[in-house]
Amino acid sequence: MKKVIAYIDGFNLYFGLKRKNWKRYYWLNVQKLSKNLLTDAQSLMYTKYFTARISYPPEKVKRQNTFLEALATLKQLKIYYGKYQMNTIECKRCGNLWAVPNEKMTDVNISIELLSDAFQNNFDIALLISGDSDLSGPLKKIHELFPDKRTIVAFPPATFSFELSKAADAYFTIGRKKFADSVFPDEIVKDGGYFLKKPVRWS
Repeated sequence: MKKVIAYIDGFNLYFGLKRKNWKRYYWLNVQKLSKNLLTDAQSLMYTKYFTARISYPPEKVKRQNTFLEALATLKQLKIYYGKYQMNTIECKRCGNLWAVPNEKMTDVNISIELLSDAFQNNFDIALLISGDSDLSGPLKKIHELFPDKRTIVAFPPATFSFELSKAADAYFTIGRKKFADSVFPDEIVKDGGYFLKKPVRWS
């Protein structure tokens, strides 16, 4: 059996689903999705999920917190947090200024974990769920330093990167059925008996 670690770019996956208007799959068991993408000769050792906490609006913050709590119930899964940085944008016509949040550190965190796990021989195959072309660099470095290890890119819906497709040993786009087969139950019981419920807007 080949050892696999899955690396999931949370926001890239979310916006891929959003572009397809697949809200019903936002309540996604990402570890189950990762397992559903493997062959019979591959074994999922760990899932690493990369995201950043949003700070507004309150209703979206609440939905994200509920989802992150749901992910925290999964064994063999770890969440890595980046951050939001506020960038100032100026209107060229009127000169007005406004702040726009920009998610930072996800690609850096994924790169660090990919290379660290490769050096520690934690995987035979790295499964990257993302369409961020910035991640082609660490994939190329893994092939250079560890030619026996393989990298596979699973593109979220409505997402593609030519650079990533060239850097990986194999790539594909995740189909709708894989998502449909990987959602959480509508209610999840946490330790202590507390219930987490799927957000209504995601139905």
